[in-house]
Amino acid sequence: MAFALKVEEVSKTFLLRHNRPMGLKSRFLALVHRDRRERREHFSALKEVSFAVEQGEALGLLGHNGSGKSTLLQIIAGILLPTSGRIEVKGRVAPLIQLGVGFNPELTGMENIFLNASLYGYLNREVRNKIASIVDFSEIGHFIDTPLKNYSSGMQMRLGFSIAVHLDPDILLADEILAVGDQAFQEKCHDRIAKLRAKGMTLILVSHNREQVAKFCDQYVRLERGRIVEAGRVASSMC
Repeated sequence: MAFALKVEEVSKTFLLRHNRPMGLKSRFLALVHRDRRERREHFSALKEVSFAVEQGEALGLLGHNGSGKSTLLQIIAGILLPTSGRIEVKGRVAPLIQLGVGFNPELTGMENIFLNASLYGYLNREVRNKIASIVDFSEIGHFIDTPLKNYSSGMQMRLGFSIAVHLDPDILLADEILAVGDQAFQEKCHDRIAKLRAKGMTLILVSHNREQVAKFCDQYVRLERGRIVEAGRVASSMC
């Protein structure tokens, strides 16, 4: 089977800048002498991460906060570039990574559907036929014509999820997204993902919950301080 995603020796380093505390006199001297007393520090968020996911498979990314999961997902989505290494992605990617990403709070929900879809590479004419399904699934109702800044975080998450799963992506990236909404809405989300996977969609799911990964994924990778410390097939290694 062909690969949907290949991650090869990917590392990501951030440059952190810290301003040292200064008194009033020191601040004046810093301005005069252009000494901003800035301390720089390199932080390695990912260190030589490698794995591959076949088309139609689901990979769970496990790890505690700060382990590098979200950084890796942003690199796969093309939001961040790796410092070194290589990413190969085949097909359209729908990233459900962070609340508000791909949305404009001043636009209505309807306008944001077209905006968000355009970021995935879809044309307006491709989206129009899916509008009714997107709105119905999201349970936004008449608020769809209200500016997004008036939405609750739950409404924004439901709309974002609905857009992503109704555009039939080749790869769905989900960062702790499966806990959106009440129990009934979660079950609807799970059912929709199952149907998309049956059609061959690839899923990359970020979670700190092994049970959730065991339920939805075929394989998993566990990160700790930016490195892979555990990986394997779900059936043999986790259950």
